[in-house]
Amino acid sequence: MTIHEKLSLIQKEFKAKKSRYNSFGKYNFRSAEDILEALKPVNQKHGVYFTVTEELVESSSLPIIKTTATIFDTETDAKIIATAIVGVDLAQKGMQVPQQFGSASSYAKKYALGNLLLIDDTADADATNKHNSTKPKLRKGSDNWEAALKYINSGGKITSITSKYEVSSDDLLTLKVHEQK
Repeated sequence: MTIHEKLSLIQKEFKAKKSRYNSFGKYNFRSAEDILEALKPVNQKHGVYFTVTEELVESSSLPIIKTTATIFDTETDAKIIATAIVGVDLAQKGMQVPQQFGSASSYAKKYALGNLLLIDDTADADATNKHNSTKPKLRKGSDNWEAALKYINSGGKITSITSKYEVSSDDLLTLKVHEQK
């Protein structure tokens, strides 16, 4: 069986519990640790192992962590990788710098693993909770997303977009990268 076939089976079978609770948003969510714990039995069953690595990406406006989740075939050393890129919010109140990096690191691990394993969080409150917002969500791939990118690329300001739309932290990071070009 190829690494691609093994990963396809794992993606189909994989389940990770949402063992964490967000008392502010009143929802359960899964953490990177939950995903990693659920992967342990998969390793021997399918003849694979997983790694997660991180690197700090140079950026003029904010530190960025690039996290790579990799599945390796124990028989052939073939591998498949997935990445996630997350900005570190150094202005986040109530956190020391190590906590800010740790929070971003955990978030990036969760999403790199989610990308590799095709974990769909659309039913999660993380993805659906509006936190009392009445603004429409700006989603990648939508006409509004393309218009926002054109606006940013022509010198527009992100604050104009965020005043009109609710933007996820990942999408906000993408907009910031375009703003710097």
